[in-house]
Amino acid sequence: MHSTESENPMSGTPALSILEAARGDVITAESPEYDEARAVYNGMIDRRPFAIVRAVDVADVRIAVNAARESGLDLAVRGGGHSVPGFGTVDFGIVLDLSAMKGIRIDPQRRVGRVQGGCTWGDFDHAAHAFGLATTGGIISTTGVAGLTLGGGIGYLARAYGLSIDNVRSADVVLADGTFVTASETEHADLFWALRGGGGNFGVVTELEFDLHPVDTVYGGPMFFELEAAEELLRTYRDWIAAAPRAMGAFPAFQIAPPLPFIPEDRVGEPFLLIVTCFNGPDEEAEALLAQLRNVSAPVAEHVGRMPYPALNCAFDGLLPAGLQHYWKAAFLPDLTDDAIMVHLEHGAKVPAMQSTMHLYSIDGAVHDIAVEATAFSHRGVSFSPVIAGMWPDAVDNEANIAWVRGYHAALEPHTSEGGYVNFMSGDDQNRIRANYGPNYDRLTRVKKVYDPGNLFHVNQNIAPAM
Repeated sequence: MHSTESENPMSGTPALSILEAARGDVITAESPEYDEARAVYNGMIDRRPFAIVRAVDVADVRIAVNAARESGLDLAVRGGGHSVPGFGTVDFGIVLDLSAMKGIRIDPQRRVGRVQGGCTWGDFDHAAHAFGLATTGGIISTTGVAGLTLGGGIGYLARAYGLSIDNVRSADVVLADGTFVTASETEHADLFWALRGGGGNFGVVTELEFDLHPVDTVYGGPMFFELEAAEELLRTYRDWIAAAPRAMGAFPAFQIAPPLPFIPEDRVGEPFLLIVTCFNGPDEEAEALLAQLRNVSAPVAEHVGRMPYPALNCAFDGLLPAGLQHYWKAAFLPDLTDDAIMVHLEHGAKVPAMQSTMHLYSIDGAVHDIAVEATAFSHRGVSFSPVIAGMWPDAVDNEANIAWVRGYHAALEPHTSEGGYVNFMSGDDQNRIRANYGPNYDRLTRVKKVYDPGNLFHVNQNIAPAM
């Protein structure tokens, strides 16, 4: 329900008459739910939008896009709201909140899933798991499907089935001029290419269609190792993951042990090397692979076994509630060299908060099967994607925690290739846009010129239209 013109703080603005047509709620500073509606996952972000449109359908999305364009207001598009730089909100502009658009349809015979733009990976995993199916998603189940996918989509299943974008069959999109199109290999193929890795630069994705794969229960979980064994474990992991079957997804991390039942009480609060595994195959094969890691060093604690895939994909959710302070840096490693390992040992061991971490994702296997120019995501030859994820509860610790992230990243940079994974970039990484897309950047600017020549969709890691 909308307020009358005399009550509405937008009265007299060009946006008012357009937004009044929306079926979903239009929330302004006068609305009692305004502070709740403007909050995003990163507690460091505190912005005051002009209006928040809680779209319930494609018609509402078109209304919000038209209102922003015709009124000259900035437009922020929010799916899961997990953008670390806070791209899901904006000062004095319009926030298009898709979180009410939760429709999911699974076709188990064709192994295809259709997912609306407000769905999280937890929503999608739950729906697909009922049929013993899944596709490559993220590591935190509260992350939005669309946001993670548009940037590439790294997850446990990437070595077996490629990135999330490698599993997208089509996308429904509202463009900057308010028109609605479906992009696929046969329709708007240039847009379809750009959406697969180009982020939110080209339109509002209201629905995605994915290929699904047989993934029901998996064998895996976290193993905590002493820091003294970290160097040998990282060297072992480097060769182990390269030789492992693609059904094995695994990444090392540095993590302060949280208070969990399987962790000895006297070790809670201490830093460890963590290795998290996800094997989509028989128990005995998984155990044989994990034995190679355990032979290097006995885990201090572990929670490894057979579990539903969605259970593993939400394992970190409790540690990372909405409202933490977030500052991240990203890179790509062509290989995990001995020198890079030494950087990780020095900086990872100093992880400053229980929520903070460094995850070193393996992106070989099926990710390397796709040609560099086949999608906007161009880093198909690198083996690892590290993210230094600073996350902590109290803003008084911002300076020290940000310094840890920046120092770690600076030390790692000599061992990395140019650019990094756009989904892990911070707000101060706009100068890395060209490097993030490498040889595909110029083509992306040309597609941007066709579909968003006025750069309406600029509240993101922005690709400017070609001049």
